[in-house]
Amino acid sequence: MADGYARLAEEARAEAYATPLDQFDVANLDRFQNDTHWPWFERLRREDPVHYTPEGEYGAYWSVTRYEDIVAVDGNHQVFSSDSETGGITIFDGVEPRERTSFISLDPPDHDAQRKAVTPMFSSHSVQGMEQLIRERAGKILDELPVGETFDFVDKVSIELTSQMLATLFDFPFEERRLLPRCSDLLLGFDPNAAPEVEMKRQAEMYFTLTKFTELWNDRAGRAPTNDLISMLAHNDATRKDNDPMRYIGNLILLIVAGSDTTRHSITGGLVALNRNPDAYARLRAQPELLASAVPEIIRWQSPVAHMRRTALADADIGGKAIKKGDKVVMWYVSGNRDDSAIDNPDAFIIDRERPRHHVAFGFGVHRCLGNRLAEMQLRVVWEEMLKRFSFIEMAGEPVRMRNNFVKGYEALPARVIV
Repeated sequence: MADGYARLAEEARAEAYATPLDQFDVANLDRFQNDTHWPWFERLRREDPVHYTPEGEYGAYWSVTRYEDIVAVDGNHQVFSSDSETGGITIFDGVEPRERTSFISLDPPDHDAQRKAVTPMFSSHSVQGMEQLIRERAGKILDELPVGETFDFVDKVSIELTSQMLATLFDFPFEERRLLPRCSDLLLGFDPNAAPEVEMKRQAEMYFTLTKFTELWNDRAGRAPTNDLISMLAHNDATRKDNDPMRYIGNLILLIVAGSDTTRHSITGGLVALNRNPDAYARLRAQPELLASAVPEIIRWQSPVAHMRRTALADADIGGKAIKKGDKVVMWYVSGNRDDSAIDNPDAFIIDRERPRHHVAFGFGVHRCLGNRLAEMQLRVVWEEMLKRFSFIEMAGEPVRMRNNFVKGYEALPARVIV
């Protein structure tokens, strides 16, 4: 298993360094699916850190690959816009009316007003109040794992824990909680090249899920506010948007994707990282207190959000390159988190880094991930509970990765528990 992974990595490196830079297209989906994108970004950081791709599946775009340049773009919303009407936040153009989008696809002041509606749910005090519930649920999930038998870690642990958390945040029917991560998968599974019948099936399933949310929204909007995300959105002037379902569903989808994917793929990524680095796993078992730094290191190493896109509102300079007004600018977080000019020994998985939160996995500036505290808490708690119960959880095969260059995650991971 390890030999096959190493061979694939060597072949990818040889191809990346043999390909002329003017033929680079780091958004290639196959490389994200087979985890061979790393040397392509490495070469760009070294030779052309702000790289222009003139044409391809996603049209023309700039790739920003170094940490400091990413921070510069992410921190300057006055010049680099995420507004939905300029193209949105993904490399794939997603132009849609502003009144139907989510706050992540808006710039201040509209962004700030809508984000503020749900901020209380993610405060330090609120997150601390959820910890005991998360711990109890994590313990129950882990106690039901089959010992010595192969199971899918993604399904049994990562998705189950995050779907339970999402159901709590939305006050969503608990028995239907799996609809929440499924909604995220359907959204991220959009393929412009899919056969019409496949796309129609995807849209039909998505419509079913969103209809459920419309029912819940109407219920919350018609009664006194409660402490859940749907109610918060339904009772805030900036987000209820005339109670038109097509005008609030964007924020619901954003919160589902953000609440599901960052955490669930980092939980799985942590198991992959520790299995690839058995010395680190042994240290963590001996010193569980290292989770304080291991958790942000897992998130950096995994980089569950691979990129964010902006559109230049004016001519600008990034890393000595002339960006023109209207240009598509893609910040590759997955690359910035492996930049050796900003992070020491970035390709290594080091669970006791001196500055473990020195990464861009949560973004930077006004769009920095709202739920970062909750994501870190869930990751810490599930690993604390795993370390209490099991001497080892081993990978029983290679992970099955998503074919996606926006969310860097996993569809399945065979695993076995050893007590």
